[in-house]
Parts: sequence; structure tokens; C-alpha cells
Amino acid sequence: MAMLSGGQLVAKMLKAEGVKHIFTLSGLHIAPIYAGCVEEGIQVVDTRHEQAAAHAADAYARITRGVGVAVVTAGPGVTDALTGVANAYQANSPMILLGGAAPTFNQSRGSLQEIEQVDLFHRIAKWSDRVPTPELVPAYMAKAFRVALSGRPGPVFLELAWDVLCNNVDESSLKLPTHYRTNARQPPDPNKVDEALQLLETAQRPAIIAGSSVYWDQAWEVLQLFAEKAQVPVFLNGAGRGCLPPGHPCFFQHTRKEALTNADLVFVIGTPFDFRLNYGSEPTFSPESKIVQIDIDPVEIGRNRVVDVGIIGDSFSALEAFAAGAAKGERSAYLEGLRAAEKKRSAGIAAWFNDDKPIHHYRLAKELSDVANQSGDPLFVCDGGNWVAMAAKVIELKQPGRWLDPGPLGCLGVGAPFALAAKALHPECTVWVIQGDGSFGLNGMDFETALRFKLPMVCVVGNDAAWGQIRIPQVGMFGEDKSPGTLLKPTRYDEIVKAMGGWGELVTEPSQIRPALERAVASNTVACVNVMLDPEAPVKAGAMGYAV
Repeated sequence: MAMLSGGQLVAKMLKAEGVKHIFTLSGLHIAPIYAGCVEEGIQVVDTRHEQAAAHAADAYARITRGVGVAVVTAGPGVTDALTGVANAYQANSPMILLGGAAPTFNQSRGSLQEIEQVDLFHRIAKWSDRVPTPELVPAYMAKAFRVALSGRPGPVFLELAWDVLCNNVDESSLKLPTHYRTNARQPPDPNKVDEALQLLETAQRPAIIAGSSVYWDQAWEVLQLFAEKAQVPVFLNGAGRGCLPPGHPCFFQHTRKEALTNADLVFVIGTPFDFRLNYGSEPTFSPESKIVQIDIDPVEIGRNRVVDVGIIGDSFSALEAFAAGAAKGERSAYLEGLRAAEKKRSAGIAAWFNDDKPIHHYRLAKELSDVANQSGDPLFVCDGGNWVAMAAKVIELKQPGRWLDPGPLGCLGVGAPFALAAKALHPECTVWVIQGDGSFGLNGMDFETALRFKLPMVCVVGNDAAWGQIRIPQVGMFGEDKSPGTLLKPTRYDEIVKAMGGWGELVTEPSQIRPALERAVASNTVACVNVMLDPEAPVKAGAMGYAV
């Protein structure tokens, strides 16, 4: 009679779901899951902080469009991972956090690392629960996958006590669940599609804002078809970046303000009216603009902004219907006017590309974009403030799924953890971490994890020796003497990575940037190029802002 432990059942369910890696930090409470993963051929990637494990699982989910899994020990292990779960929740990322717990027979007696864990996640996860017995592990895991991936994706927390993971179940009495979720699309109401297309027929200055769901729903080709047919400019945000290639006649990057302010119709596809869109308000949007909003979550329709047509459905189905039903547009003069404004904005940014010392953020971003796109298939991980926001205006993305930023929570510390997942899943890609000097300090030790697992990546630190995105407005509002906590030392982060066993180089001259980046790629290890930047560059360029 074959017996399976709860830990083995967890691993079997992970394998059945197609999970190839879990991210963790060691703890005895969860050791039975490790043993099961080894048996099932699932790689256990152990990080240096549970927050990093959660972030890595978040990135894994985004890249695979499946579930990413973090496994952490009880108590402080779970609470350390809390921020990563909150970030995944705001980014609609279907990660699963499995947390250990004291054996059920000792709970409420003061066991080591005992804390109420399930209730912590009720407001930042789609579902949070504890698995009561090993027999129920498969059913709870199946529900976790289903909840995380259904509708608007998001994280799930499951608590598994020591005895639940260790106790055995007769394999013959237990059948692992199958077909426990669907990947069916949700087509939109055809009447609402017709209403939207009627508005489009009379619109003179329409625009499209396409967000993360275009990536999640693999809708970039139908987005392109719709935009080309109707002759509508497209602006991308979140995980939607890269869903139209640079140079596409309908793709615009620097004229969103002009387009939205003057638009008579805006299609808002799979992105909320949150701070990134100024809550749908003036001056970003004209109060006279007609709004067509498409979202898988009906609760999101009309939040913060009155909409003229609200469409519930997945982005692929909605855009497919638009592309099929739209009349062929003739808006060449409108697009040409936007393109002229786009070129003017691009020229203003390009004026900084040849700037001398101190090094300007745009100069570094341009060199990074050029080297990255010449050195293979680049994937960019973004972890910082002004340096990331300004790099986002310059770096060219050739395809979807190649830009990972924290998302709307704006959580720092995702750099190394996101890059771990990216490189593990895409060994053929050159992974670039666009790293702020402040954010390096949160999970920079996980570059050592990358070295242990032989996952080469290049970390480009934009070093202004400050929390620049906070310091500049804080000094402006309160003055230098009332702005504590915003300065850092000009630290040699390159030497930190070298001390871990990687490659590092300090850059202080503009002429050094490109050769240093090329040497970093050629090192074929974990490399850090530490570039000293002009702390006043964002003010000079008028480019402060969040790249999300």
C-alpha cells in the first residue's frame, strides 16, 4: 500500500499544474514540501528573504501567465512575504503563497513562530484559508489554482500545518483532481460592442489606452488589427508595454497627455482609472470625452469615471470583436499631427543623449537600450524611482512580456527577485535590472541567489546617492533642512556584487557607459554596472514621475 504525505501531495498538484520552480527561504515547517518537490523534479530556488521569494513567484506568474508559487515558513516567514502578496494583488498577478504552521495539536499553546496567519491576507488576496487535513490538500490546491487564475487574476494564501504536511494518506484511496478550472474566454455583450463602434464611427480624435490585460489575454495581435483598421493611436501601460512594436504607425509613447486631453473618444482596455490615469479626471481626460471601458471585472467598470459604454469581457474577445466590426477609418491627418508632436517630444529627450558630466538619466537609458537590443533578446526588470521612470521613456521593447515593473503598488525591492524568475524561465534572454541605488538595498542580497543558481543578469544601478523621487519634491515643499531621510552614500554597489562572486564596474564618465555595459554582458555572470548620475537630472528634464 503506497502512502503519500501532505507535502508530496502539494508537489504532485504543483507538477500537474505545470509549475517548474518554487521560490522559498528554508524553514523546517515546510520541509515536507521541499522533499516532495525534489521527487517531482520541481526546482527549489531559495532566496535570502521571504519578500524576495514572494516577488519572484509574482514575476514567475506574470511571465508564464500561470501561477507562481512561493513557500515560506511559519510566523515571520509568512509576514515577511506579506508585501510581495500585496504587490501581486495590486498587479493582478496569480501567485500562490504556501505558508507553514505549527502542528494542529500544538496550536494556540505558544508554538515556535505561531501567529494568526490566514486573517492577514483577507484584504490583499483573492482567497486565504488553512488546509485542515492531508486528505484535503489536493482539493484545496485545485481551488487555489482556480481562484488565482479566474476572472481578474490575483494571489492566494494557503496555510499548511506541520502535521498536515507530514501525515500520510493511502494513495489508492485518493484521486488527484483534474479539469478543476477553465481557460474559457468571456466574450463581450454584442450590443455593447455595437454601441462602442457607433461612437467610433463619428469620432474625430479617438485614442486607445491598453493596459496589462492585453498582455495577460495575449491580445496584442488583435489590438494591432483594430488600431490599424480604425486608425486609432495606442498608448500602453503596465504589462501592456511592448504589445505594439516601436515604429508601428499607431504606437505613441510621449504624447499621451495631448491625445487624451483632446480626445473625443477613449477606449480604456484592461487598465483601471487609478493614479496612472489621474482617476479619469482633468487635466488628463477632458470631461467631454466619451469613454468605452473594457474589463473582465464588472466592479472596475465606472470606478472613478463615468463611462458611456461599459463592456465586461476579456481583452482578446473585445478587441477581436472591435477589429471585426469596425469600419475602416481615415484619420491620417489626426495621426500625422500626433506623430509630429511625438517627434518633438522625442527630440527633447534625445537632446540629453550626448550630455556630458554629470551623467544624465536619459543618456544612460539610451546607451542601455542600444546595447540591450544589440545583445540578443532583452528582458527588463524595473526597480526604482526617477531612474526607472525616465528609462521607460527611452528603452525600446521589441515584444510583449519583456518589461516587468512592480505595478500600481509601487513596491521597491523587486529587482533581483523578478530577475531570478525571468532568467530561470528565459535562459536565452539577457535580463537587465534597471535598479535604483535606494531599491538595491531592499533585496540586493538576492544577486547572490542568482550567482548560486548560475543565472546571469546585468544590474544597472542609477546611482544619485539619494531617494531621488522623494527627495526632490520633499526639498521643494519643505526645504533642505526639513528633508531628512532622503540622502544616501554614493555606495559602490559594483563592489558588493563582486564580493558575492560576480562582476562589477563603476562608471563616472559618459564615454564609459557603453563599454561597461558590453563587458557586463560578456562576463556571462551576475554583473553590476554602477553609474553615478546627476541628482538634478529629473528636474532639468522636467521628467519626474512613476513608470507604471
